[in-house]
Amino acid sequence: MGTILKANAQTNHVDENAPAATALGYKHDASKVDSKKYPAYAAGKNCANCMLFQGKTGDAWANCAALGGKQVNTKGWCMAWAKKA
Repeated sequence: MGTILKANAQTNHVDENAPAATALGYKHDASKVDSKKYPAYAAGKNCANCMLFQGKTGDAWANCAALGGKQVNTKGWCMAWAKKA
């Protein structure tokens, strides 16, 4: 069976076109999210302020629990977003 998520060859960054990423509507840049297609998106929601983001303040990329531990951009967004407590 194929890889669930494809990553950039030089990093562990999630590929926006990987099946799991597209299923969640993931974009590296939240400003490019189609808010009509994904009404849960709102300006200000991004990976950096999501509880599934496993990085620390200042990280540009970090692992994401929703995307199999692949790295997402702090400026990104997907439908699994949940406000960090």
